[in-house]
Amino acid sequence: MIQLKRAYEKQSDADGERFLVDRLWPRGVTKSALAVAAWLKDAAPSTELRKWYGHEPEKWNEFRKRYFAELEKAPEAWKPLIEAARKGAITLVYSSQELERNNAVVLKEFLEAKSKKASLRG
Repeated sequence: MIQLKRAYEKQSDADGERFLVDRLWPRGVTKSALAVAAWLKDAAPSTELRKWYGHEPEKWNEFRKRYFAELEKAPEAWKPLIEAARKGAITLVYSSQELERNNAVVLKEFLEAKSKKASLRG
């Protein structure tokens, strides 16, 4: 199971293993307060893509496509997340104020599609 949670929300036991999936560390949050197993900067969108998108809703679909393309080229960045999810619940931690249109939402969609494809192959 893959869950999403803002970096500013309180950690809970239901989170399972937590991974920060932003390229930048969340402002004002200490490492101990965030309590992540790993900071996977390379699983985040490139700086260029992040700046291009700028959380402009009209760019959302194109952002998703471009981010998927980046992820396809960097399996070493996201495979640890699939491995962790096979063992139990994981939470993708992000800092965006936008809850429905952010990189963690796209990454979760990508990981779930990869997991489904792998389970179909058997």
